[in-house]
Amino acid sequence: MFRLAVAQFEEAADRLALDPRLRERLKLPQRALIVSIPIRMDDGSVKVYAGYRVQHDTALGPSKGGVRFHPEVNLGEVAALAMWMTWKCALVGLPYGGAKGGIRVGPEKLSRSELERLTRRYTAEIAPLIGPEEDIAAPDVGTNAQVMAWMMDTFSQQVGYAVPGVVTGKPLAIGGSLGREDATGRGVVDVISEAMQRLNLKMAEATVVVQGFGNVGMHTARIVHQTGAKVLAVSDAKGGIYNSGGLDIPTLISRYNSKTRPLDDCKVGESMTNEELLQLPCSVLVPAALSEQITVRNAARLRCRILAEGANGPTTLEADRILEDQGIFVIPDILANSGGVIVSYFEWVQDVQKYFWTEQDIRDRLHAIISSAFQRTVEFAQTRNVSMRMAALMSGIDKIAQAHLARGLYP
Repeated sequence: MFRLAVAQFEEAADRLALDPRLRERLKLPQRALIVSIPIRMDDGSVKVYAGYRVQHDTALGPSKGGVRFHPEVNLGEVAALAMWMTWKCALVGLPYGGAKGGIRVGPEKLSRSELERLTRRYTAEIAPLIGPEEDIAAPDVGTNAQVMAWMMDTFSQQVGYAVPGVVTGKPLAIGGSLGREDATGRGVVDVISEAMQRLNLKMAEATVVVQGFGNVGMHTARIVHQTGAKVLAVSDAKGGIYNSGGLDIPTLISRYNSKTRPLDDCKVGESMTNEELLQLPCSVLVPAALSEQITVRNAARLRCRILAEGANGPTTLEADRILEDQGIFVIPDILANSGGVIVSYFEWVQDVQKYFWTEQDIRDRLHAIISSAFQRTVEFAQTRNVSMRMAALMSGIDKIAQAHLARGLYP
């Protein structure tokens, strides 16, 4: 994944004619911390897990990024995600740099008490790098509001007072924000709507396929279903379900449980594989699972009009060129899934100000910011005659480059 992030950066830097000194600086993270996390298991044994926190850039402000718990987490993945977060924040106009963290663990294999001990020890290990003015964490794959609550409490215990702004995506009871849980999915639907208007398509006549049924995929499916679009298929890691007449998303959500009841047991559609799902004819395809799902092996077989990347890095560089040749309108990840970090920013602002907004305020502000970013990206792509992905990357990278040039090099 890191090679993909750097390759994208190099191509965008070439097109920008970026200063070679800045190019070398921005290819590597500003800070990277690897920690060993020993925890006592419920049976009395001790296991040691690998944890990471990477801060890619802080030229615009404190770094910001999620924490993921997944058995395949590694330093390269975390560094790539931190880099993409830098461009994402710059693209949508947030005063943040990019960061990412994670632990190489399957959280579903831990008891609640083991997960809490793991989270608290990880937080204590990375505490010197985080804080509301330094680096702000958030939920990601395998983590949730409860994990953020444990992180916030652990950090607060160390400094001696409550610091809600050290994380976002918290429960409402301790400074969380309304609208945060579905923010990424809502942002995905907002940019899909913008793209459909641009292509003279109607949402009520659209067919949508969603790969991934976690936080992003589930809320994307739910919200796009509410607009009147027909959700043909959804999937999780075990496979997907399809209904040519459209899935009953509310019923599906009420029956689905990732641990005890898989999608194909929910009795609302026919079973299919993730590979088959990606190749379904549809108006909009939303890859909202893990990275590198669309590659040279399957890109030519995609039959969508719009590809809205809910996941980070779901499309390889080689696949990008195939999609462009096919005329598929790609809404790149750093734009399409930016709703999460935008509303995380709103949460942080509310925590700092000690003044909280209504959910409608959150939705209106999210729509305004992400829609404006979409329009700027389209205009940049047309002006510079580049793809939407290159336009998004170039816009974000150029803003970071200008910040570095203005600040200079110390000492």
